[in-house]
Amino acid sequence: MAGRPARAATRNAEPGVQRCINVACAATYGLRERVYLCPRCGETLEIVCRLAAPGGPMAMRKLWSSRRALGARSEDARDVSGVWRYLEMLPFEEDAPFVTLFEGNTPLYDAPRSAAYCGIASLRLKHQGYNPTGSFKDTGMAAAMTQAMLSGARTAVCASTGNTAASLAAYAARSGLKAAILLPRGQVSPSKLAQSLDYGALVLEIDGNFDACMRLVEELGGEPSIYIANSINPFRIEGQKTVAFELIEQCRWRVPDHVVVPGGNMGNSTALGKGFQELLSLGMIDRLPKLSVIQAEGAAPLAHLFANLDLKKQAGREPSIPSKLEPVHNPQTLATAIKIGAPVSWKKALRAVLRSGGQIISVSEQELADAKAMIGRDSIGCEPASATTVAGIKKLVATGHIARTDDVIAVLTGHALKDPDYMIRYHEGGLSSDTGGKRDLAFASALRNTPKHAAATKAAILSSLEQQL
Repeated sequence: MAGRPARAATRNAEPGVQRCINVACAATYGLRERVYLCPRCGETLEIVCRLAAPGGPMAMRKLWSSRRALGARSEDARDVSGVWRYLEMLPFEEDAPFVTLFEGNTPLYDAPRSAAYCGIASLRLKHQGYNPTGSFKDTGMAAAMTQAMLSGARTAVCASTGNTAASLAAYAARSGLKAAILLPRGQVSPSKLAQSLDYGALVLEIDGNFDACMRLVEELGGEPSIYIANSINPFRIEGQKTVAFELIEQCRWRVPDHVVVPGGNMGNSTALGKGFQELLSLGMIDRLPKLSVIQAEGAAPLAHLFANLDLKKQAGREPSIPSKLEPVHNPQTLATAIKIGAPVSWKKALRAVLRSGGQIISVSEQELADAKAMIGRDSIGCEPASATTVAGIKKLVATGHIARTDDVIAVLTGHALKDPDYMIRYHEGGLSSDTGGKRDLAFASALRNTPKHAAATKAAILSSLEQQL
């Protein structure tokens, strides 16, 4: 095996702290203290490390690129991981018992059909569904389970709509920890549930929605043997922020004009915003991409809040974040991964969007479903929640926020096979929303591709082919 590139000592003697995001509080806690919300004021926390780039930005770029190029030939498994390759940017020491399933290294696809659908010249899709368990959660879970081991926890717990559950189950098993998962009963794709069961997690189906599960998890967080693995955990965000580093590296360090992500519990947008901000602070990029978040309109509390903000007052200054978010008490969307009415990371996500000059909007179930089918026509595919990005880009082009010639990247968060039933129902014309127990009108399925019966003869097959052409 080839040797490994050296790791630069980019932090000073103080490894960092966990800091309350409430500027009026700004309380700090040690990196090894197991806290999730500020004990003083109840706000969420973020990791703050004093980062530097010895040798300058170009030297750091070359170092990271050399590890990526070395990859599986390296003696150090961290060089294969799209998280641990960037250890200089993470709050862990060189000898940490890092956990990895070789996450990251996900593709950046050109999507010409989706671009034309949105009304722009080009569009690229960063597909996080090609992580080990099929979703973006794996990058954050690698860091979270490493921290869980360092903290001496025995059991990792999460609330989930499916993807976090699958990721936690896999990474807890890899690290030797027990996993307990709280799911909203009857609201999780069987494909995601199957993953959690197969990886050996204890799965508890709760009567209620995701937000009810999350409240229970927060109550469990005070138990000394339990470690919370949801995005309320700032170490999850540290792992996920590496997607920003990898994305910019894939763009050859040219910053795109826009990066667009789905919005659920808001950990993803928080992490990307933090990653881009850190690259900017180190001089490794010269500006921030405009970060926009897209929610499903039946589960869009942050989009509702954003629509009522005075953006002119926010321009050119550090964002002023409202103190409260009005939750959606009964969120509804067939994109179950973002069926969340009270996102825990909304303040950090909103701050990241405002700093970058992005937008937060919602899309309808019809817009989402058609955008998902269009992504499929680009030979890519994704789970339903991911398609909010393409649907949202189409709307942002229509309003002028995105110009036809802008460089746009959409983040797809989950693999197409996370929810195959959704695809089948769309193409067979059986997809419909369901709110309050009342069946709504079925979607039009503008890109419907229905299976067709054909006789078992050569002539019948050729006739079907001619009709298709």
